[in-house]
Amino acid sequence: MNELAPAPPTALAPEDEPRPPVITATGLAIRLPEGPILLPATSAEIRAGQVTALMGASGCGKTTLLRALVGHLPPGTAVDGELDVLGRTPHHLPAAELRALRRTTVAYVGQDPGSALNPRMTARRLVAELATDPSAANVLGLLAECRLPVDSRITDRRPTALSGGQQRRVALARALARTPRILLLDEPTAGLDAAVRDDLARLLRDLATGRDLAVVVATHDPHLANACADRTIRLTTGPTAARAKSSTATPYTGKGVGAGAGEGIAAESIDAFFRNGRRRHPVLTGIACTATPGSAIAVIGPSGSGKTTLLRVLAGLHPTHTGRLTLDGHPLAARAQSRTREQRRRIQLVPQDPLAALNPRHTVGWQLARPLRLHPDLPKSARPDRVAELLAQVDLPAAHADRYPGELSGGQRQRVSIARALAANPDILLCDEITSALDTDTTTEIMDLLTRLRTEHGMTLIVVSHEHHLVTRYTDTTHVLEAGRITHSDPTRPKR
Repeated sequence: MNELAPAPPTALAPEDEPRPPVITATGLAIRLPEGPILLPATSAEIRAGQVTALMGASGCGKTTLLRALVGHLPPGTAVDGELDVLGRTPHHLPAAELRALRRTTVAYVGQDPGSALNPRMTARRLVAELATDPSAANVLGLLAECRLPVDSRITDRRPTALSGGQQRRVALARALARTPRILLLDEPTAGLDAAVRDDLARLLRDLATGRDLAVVVATHDPHLANACADRTIRLTTGPTAARAKSSTATPYTGKGVGAGAGEGIAAESIDAFFRNGRRRHPVLTGIACTATPGSAIAVIGPSGSGKTTLLRVLAGLHPTHTGRLTLDGHPLAARAQSRTREQRRRIQLVPQDPLAALNPRHTVGWQLARPLRLHPDLPKSARPDRVAELLAQVDLPAAHADRYPGELSGGQRQRVSIARALAANPDILLCDEITSALDTDTTTEIMDLLTRLRTEHGMTLIVVSHEHHLVTRYTDTTHVLEAGRITHSDPTRPKR
C-alpha cells in the first residue's frame, strides 16, 4: 500500500502546541471500479494558519485529493479509508449540505480558473456575486488583497480580456469573498512568470496567517513550496498510474519531413485589442514575426504581455485585430470560420489547460475520432485504428481510448490534447504553456515528444512558455513580449 511521505513540519517552539487539524485523511484511497487508481492510500493532517504543499509526479493524485476535500469526484468512484473535513465526510454528505460546505467553508480554485469565470461578467461583478459582503469597498479590497490594481482597466474587464495570471487572481478573490476556512489551490503558479509566482507565494503566506486559513496547494513548483509552505506532503504514484514511456527522442536536425516547403506563417503590423463596450483595450501592438516550415519558435514574457493572445490571433480565435496574416504568402483571414478547411487543418492550437479543452462527458477515443470525421478519405471503419495510432504517437496505450479525461493525469490529458491536434495532420502546432502544470520529468517527456513529432512530420512549433530552459533546449528563435510588443528576437542555441 502506497502511503504519503510528509516532510517534517515547521518546528514548534517549546511553549507552542499543535492545533487540531481541520482536515484528516487516514488510508484514503480513491479508484474507479475496474479502472485506474486515482489516489493511492493516503494519510495526512492539515491545520489552519498553515500552507500545506502537495507535491509528486503527474498522476500521483494531487488533484484527486483536492477534489475529494470538496466532494467532487467522478461518478462511480470507489473511496476507501477515512476523510474528515471539519467533522464531515464530503463524499457522504447530502447534496444540500455539500453545496453549503462548498459555498461557506471550503473554497477551491482549479488549474484553469478562467474556465469557471462567467465570460459575460466583469471582474468586479464576479467577486461581488459570491461575496458575503458585496459592497464596492469590500470587493475592491479583495481584488487589491489578491494583488490586482483596483482601477477600471482591470475591474471592468471581462475574463477574456484578462491575462491568465489576472484570471487566477480574480478567481482567488472570488474564493476569498466567501470567507472560507479552507482554501484549496490546484497548480496556482502554472503559466505565471517568476515575479508573479513570487508575489503569489507571499500572498498565500499572508492569507494563511492573516485570515487563519488552512491553505492547501497542489504544485509541481518546488520554488513555491519552499517560499510559502509550512509543510510539504509528497504523494507517491500508484502501481497502475505509470504511463507508457516514449522511446528515445530523435534529436532535431532542422530537416524534418517537408521542412523548407512554402513560406510558413507570418504576422505583419498586428494590433490586437479587447472590446469593453465602446472602449478598446490594446493587447498587442505592431507585432511582426515569421515562423518558417520546420522551425521552432518560443514566445516568452511576463504574465499579461499578450503571449496567449498572439497564439489565438494566429489560430483565428481572436479576430479583433488589425494588420495582416499570411500562410505561405497567401492571405489568412482573421477569423477561423472565414478560413478554408485546408487552412484550418494546417494550423492547430494546443491550449494551456487540456482539462478545460476536453469534453468530460466523452471518452478519449470519441474526442480523437471527432476531427477524423473531417477527413472524407478516411473510412469510418478505419477510425479506431487511426485513434490507436494517434495515442501511440503521444506514447499512450490504445486502452486509453476508453477512458474519460477525469480518469487521466495532467500529463496524460496533455498528451491526449496533442494527439487531438495531430489528428488533423497539421503543419503548424501552436502550444500555449503546455508544460506549466507538469512535473519536471513529464515536462521533459512532452517536449521531447514535440521535438520528435517535429522531426518526423516537419511541423512548425510555436511555443509559449515561462520556462526559459525549455526555450534554449528546444527552439531555434525566441521572441520576447513585453506589454504587447516584441522588444527583441534572438536565435537560441539548442543544447545537445
